Amino acid sequence: MRWDEHGWDPKGPPTLIDLEAGLDVRDNVVAWKGDFYIPVGGPAAVWLLAAQLAGRPHREDLETGSIFQNSAIPYGFPNRYTICHRLASTPLRPSWIRSPGRMQNTFANESFLDEITAAIGADPLEFRLKHIDDPRGTDLLRRLEQLARWEPHKIGNRGYGGDVLRGRGLSYVHYELSRTYVGIVVDVEVNRKSGKTRVIRASVVHDCGQIINPDGVRNQIEGGVIQTVSRTLIEELKFDRSHVTSLDWASYPILTFPDVPDVVVDLIDRPKEVPWGAGEPACAVVPSAIGNAIFDATGVRLRSVPFKPGNLKAALARV
Repeated sequence: MRWDEHGWDPKGPPTLIDLEAGLDVRDNVVAWKGDFYIPVGGPAAVWLLAAQLAGRPHREDLETGSIFQNSAIPYGFPNRYTICHRLASTPLRPSWIRSPGRMQNTFANESFLDEITAAIGADPLEFRLKHIDDPRGTDLLRRLEQLARWEPHKIGNRGYGGDVLRGRGLSYVHYELSRTYVGIVVDVEVNRKSGKTRVIRASVVHDCGQIINPDGVRNQIEGGVIQTVSRTLIEELKFDRSHVTSLDWASYPILTFPDVPDVVVDLIDRPKEVPWGAGEPACAVVPSAIGNAIFDATGVRLRSVPFKPGNLKAALARV
């Protein structure tokens, strides 16, 4: 039954991340340090719960893939140090979910980079371009600038007044630092009275090397963006000390058609390059882009998902 599936299936890996950076007197980032606390993992199967409960052969050491990926950043700061602290156990059995670990890690890195950008009054796009030393990444962000009609600006609390504030957020990833490149700009509306955030449009530029099936790639990108908007804004696993309590589509809601954003995609086809995957990379940039857009609209920085109305209203009340 539905409540059995929601209650007993394994969950996405929980992650806690601490980041620090150092800037010189000219506002150049001279040092970056990341501490990532994530479950122990490796490339192995997650065994069925039924086998474990029935006393049948199973593995005790659940391993959830290379969920440390994209903890290291794709920017050429002169001093970078990233360490992953592996957690021996977690309250719920961890497993894969689309873009496992990469989404959490990119959310932290790109949100913190946005915080730095806001603190020094720089433009988010130009700041990233300044620190990328990869021609394909530079080309992608320049195309994103055109696709999203990006206007240079200082981010934070520029929502234009009234009850409904508008903002834009940008995020970038070089997936696993070895394959697909993705850049995204999201446009949001934030209702200060209700606390609800609505993603109006997502502009995505995607470079996965040689493209075999353009329509299939677009479908993967659109599906990944929509799914991750849902995960970022409203999906929340709830549990107490004994069991999961979000057991149905009422207690665990997902995005519905009225709130699906427009997704505009620009594909960079590189026929002479290796073809890479398109099923997950676009998911990785969505939460940070939404969080950055909310900050742009309201001046409030949210550091934990989901960005549910109650969480945003509480944050707005503190400023």
